[in-house]
Amino acid sequence: MFFEKNQKSSMEQEIFEQADVLDNLFRTHVNDANYILFDIPTDISKIVMVASGSSYHCARYAADLFGNVAGMEARAIYSSEFLLKSAVPHDNDILYVFITQSGETSDTNSALKKAKEFGMRTLCITNKKDSTIWQASDFKIDCCAGEEKSIAATKSLTTQMLCCTLLVLKYAAHKRIDITHYLEDLKSLSDYVKMAYSLQDEIKAMAKFLARFKNIVITADGISYAIAKEASLKIKETSYINVYSNILGEFMHGHVAILNNKPAMIHISVDELSYTAIKNLNKIEEDYQAPLCIIGCSNEKVNPKFNIDINCESQMVKSFAIVVIVQLLALEIAQCLHRNVDKPHGLHKVVK
Repeated sequence: MFFEKNQKSSMEQEIFEQADVLDNLFRTHVNDANYILFDIPTDISKIVMVASGSSYHCARYAADLFGNVAGMEARAIYSSEFLLKSAVPHDNDILYVFITQSGETSDTNSALKKAKEFGMRTLCITNKKDSTIWQASDFKIDCCAGEEKSIAATKSLTTQMLCCTLLVLKYAAHKRIDITHYLEDLKSLSDYVKMAYSLQDEIKAMAKFLARFKNIVITADGISYAIAKEASLKIKETSYINVYSNILGEFMHGHVAILNNKPAMIHISVDELSYTAIKNLNKIEEDYQAPLCIIGCSNEKVNPKFNIDINCESQMVKSFAIVVIVQLLALEIAQCLHRNVDKPHGLHKVVK
């Protein structure tokens, strides 16, 4: 093993800091009158979110949240992909949001520079004040996560998610949408993250099973897909397993053939499983006998080998708890395979 029995990796320590870090972030950016303290431009009707890696998965999650909660058009794009586009959205009512843990991600900073050349207003969400992106952005949001040493983004991701969630709610409130119940739900966020911690024994059992496979497929629908993409990245970068993620409905169009190679399958669902999801999962079981693990909501009509879930009525809050479960799953799989999660081969972290 790379760590002594009682020595925790930075990744594990940072996973278990999240309940306190998120609670502190909420209290920093929301006052006692439930007013979100962000400074934002108000004449905005469209959002373009630009990021890389885990930060992109946050952007993907937030883009769905903008539509679902604030009724605003939003899209997420990879920083490197944005740089390759000869034409980019540049209407006067667009706000560009750039997300980066360090504030020094080169392609994200280059993307911001490109947006500025089109005269776009920019907002950054970063864990580093006075970083390059902080200084270059018109508007700024501090993640308040503290130093993150592990290569795998954990607390930086969930704090980015909370910043994005509050940004969505700020715009919803500006449109006279009542956000009180959302903010009241978010006050219990740290409690549900702690519930995720309490599931570690169940997560270890699932990890022990999944560590036997060289290939894993992860599916999801709707807002859960961003979490599926993050789960895929987390397992890949910590365990070096080949993990593939896809929207479940799209997966059934040809991609499903990879199940002939007998990988394990994970389905992630923040919401109740839809009729179509149940039908597709049962068809996969019938045609391929793929061992199925479900993180989140299952259904009596589906028969997974493992199901890890948290009983939470708020989709917004449950999303965070499931992200933490995914982080713990990646950690436990890596430990089963004796990987050094803090120093994965060939990967380096920008921590300026």
